[in-house]
Amino acid sequence: MEPQTSCVTIQKEWDIVGARHVARDMARSLGFSTVDQARIATAVSELARNIYLYAKKGQIYFDIIDSVDRKGMNIKVIDSGPGIEDIGEVMQDGFSTSGGLGAGLPGVKRLMDEFDIESEKGVGTVIYVKKWVR
Repeated sequence: MEPQTSCVTIQKEWDIVGARHVARDMARSLGFSTVDQARIATAVSELARNIYLYAKKGQIYFDIIDSVDRKGMNIKVIDSGPGIEDIGEVMQDGFSTSGGLGAGLPGVKRLMDEFDIESEKGVGTVIYVKKWVR
């Protein structure tokens, strides 16, 4: 099966809702449980919100992983914002620069099965997350 890719550009607040819908619809079509659909949608919502708040513009790419032995979703988030100076700091529970609850990236990591982040100051951030159908 050919990989299916969708992309949502985040540049206004309403795009966060659009990204969330794409994530939930793709998760549903792959056969994720209702709980995992909510987990994926919540993680994508948080990632999109981070783009909107900190980078002002970015893209979220959604790919279906459909191999012989497993199915899942691969999500890649790219922005050309200011970058993250201290990844270790933002990955601590309770850390927030926006006055939010600070669930942010550590919350996304807990909601998904795989999580990786690359960031360069003045260049931007790329985050990769995966969720596997159980």
